[in-house]
Amino acid sequence: MSYILGISAYYHDSAAALIHNGEIIAAAQEERFTRKKHDARFPKNAIIYALTEAKISLGQLDYIVFYEKPLLTFDRLLETYLAYAPQGLQSFISAMSVWLQEKLYLKTVLKKALAELGNCKPKQLPPLLFGEHHQSHAASAFFPSPFEKAAVLCMDGVGEWATTSLWLGEGNQLTPQWEIDFPHSLGLLYSAFTYYTGFKVNSGEYKLMGLAPYGEPKYVDLILNNLLDLKDDGTFRLNMKYFNYTTGLTMTNQLFDRLFDAPPRQPEAALTQREMDIAASIQHVTEEIVLKLANTAQKELGVDYLCLAGGVALNCVSNGRLLREGKFKDIWIQPAAGDAGGAIGAALSVWHQYLEKPRQPEGCDQMKGSYLGPRFSPDEIQQYLDDVRAIYTHFDESELCQTVANILAKGNVVGWFQGRLEFGPRALGDRSIIGDPRNEKMQSVMNLKIKYRESFRPFAPSVLADKVSDYFELDHNSPYMLLVANIKEDLKIAMTEEQKQLFGIEKLNIPRSQLPAITHVDYSARVQTVHPETNSRYYQLISEFEALTGCGVLVNTSFNVRGEPIVCTPEDAYRCFMRTEMDYLVLENYVLAKTDQPQVKKDQTWQQEFELD
Repeated sequence: MSYILGISAYYHDSAAALIHNGEIIAAAQEERFTRKKHDARFPKNAIIYALTEAKISLGQLDYIVFYEKPLLTFDRLLETYLAYAPQGLQSFISAMSVWLQEKLYLKTVLKKALAELGNCKPKQLPPLLFGEHHQSHAASAFFPSPFEKAAVLCMDGVGEWATTSLWLGEGNQLTPQWEIDFPHSLGLLYSAFTYYTGFKVNSGEYKLMGLAPYGEPKYVDLILNNLLDLKDDGTFRLNMKYFNYTTGLTMTNQLFDRLFDAPPRQPEAALTQREMDIAASIQHVTEEIVLKLANTAQKELGVDYLCLAGGVALNCVSNGRLLREGKFKDIWIQPAAGDAGGAIGAALSVWHQYLEKPRQPEGCDQMKGSYLGPRFSPDEIQQYLDDVRAIYTHFDESELCQTVANILAKGNVVGWFQGRLEFGPRALGDRSIIGDPRNEKMQSVMNLKIKYRESFRPFAPSVLADKVSDYFELDHNSPYMLLVANIKEDLKIAMTEEQKQLFGIEKLNIPRSQLPAITHVDYSARVQTVHPETNSRYYQLISEFEALTGCGVLVNTSFNVRGEPIVCTPEDAYRCFMRTEMDYLVLENYVLAKTDQPQVKKDQTWQQEFELD
């Protein structure tokens, strides 16, 4: 009986994951408990949840493992400053103040925090181990994958030194092949454009990806001729004279501004065609680099399968192209591909490599649909609803999905709260806001009246796994919403000549298909396949909706408003429901209509609780 706790913390997206004899028991991000998006603090609440889920105490753990080696990161900071000195003194002083107070002594800081949590002395704690950042990413990608042997490609901003790394995964072993080191980073290149187009680094990258289809890739040659030296094998070096992240407090500098003829867009300022064209250009460059790197991996390792992790692996447009145009039979992407997933990877790395325990992939992945967070009992939900004097109806199992399918078919927007909270950035049908994809108004209603976010942002479809090819140009499973595919030809609506002349956001209100709410302006969609084995109730709901309407697809977006983490508890869900223009809330078997609820005095100051992402 072996319990291993993995921890990711102190940069962004702190998380904890618990494995038992190699099986993932629980995993959650700290932000879901603290309600602070991308919370980087010690994941106290996530650890408590994981231990509670397993019904064990901290003292019953065999090992605790941190997902990276902070001293190597400190080494990088020092070397970087020496390489660019005297430039970057302000940035260096800013970083050093944090390191000298806390991060340099991270082992001591961790032990102190864990000892407080376990109500014991530091010397009484289980052994504390440290993995390497990209090793944790690679382990999170390969060990839970369905493959016995695969290439493993990790791409992110930066770990200790590595920004891109290739590994060979075979059995219970991961063997490093090569890496690209800081400051040459595909993740930081993409983040630089995120910053330049006025979005927030480390959270706005997916907005840049969503904005790209509204533009034309006019700046590709400018990027390739000035910002990076890209080789045929996908390896690259950035021209650092245009970037500020090694020496300053911003991502880009005045030379970058001159290259693109303007300063960075101010956050929340109006988006212009220029930002859309820049987004299209860096997206195109990113896809080309990822394709070249993946093809090199296949050529060098001679394997049929590929696993991906690191923040760049969340670029589902790039992943879709990789599946269609790459040389691999199949790819598998860790659903928590960013730093949060490093907690799972670090724990699995201890089990398989440090303890040399065998691994037996059985043709399906071991992430359990990524439903690894807290669940709430019917009694807990009813108690809360009674406490706030909510008006609800309880339905038995046979009636619930049929009732909700009817509600959806009438054009209502539903907050859907079921089972265990998802691990990773995507809501996958347990903490989701759902609607009818055939409804032309659904995207704008969800964006502006419920999510309170930018109108251009697309929504994803949840589709019955066995019907995916009826709606999308996709013949693979995509359970984690990490692949983009085009809508089927026979569902598309052709644009008129007049409509083809439209630019940018003008394209937004032109229906592209018979499922307009989930079809992006380039006829694509970020697909989630829903499987009865991992989420039987969500599968049943979509099946009931299909029986009623002939459509086996729902709109699925995360249950939160802009700047807020995905809801965790019934209280989070009810509060979000009452503050927005959602029509119905479903908490397990309890259904609440907005019109039935006690009238709450309208107070828009609540939106200030959440910093805009």
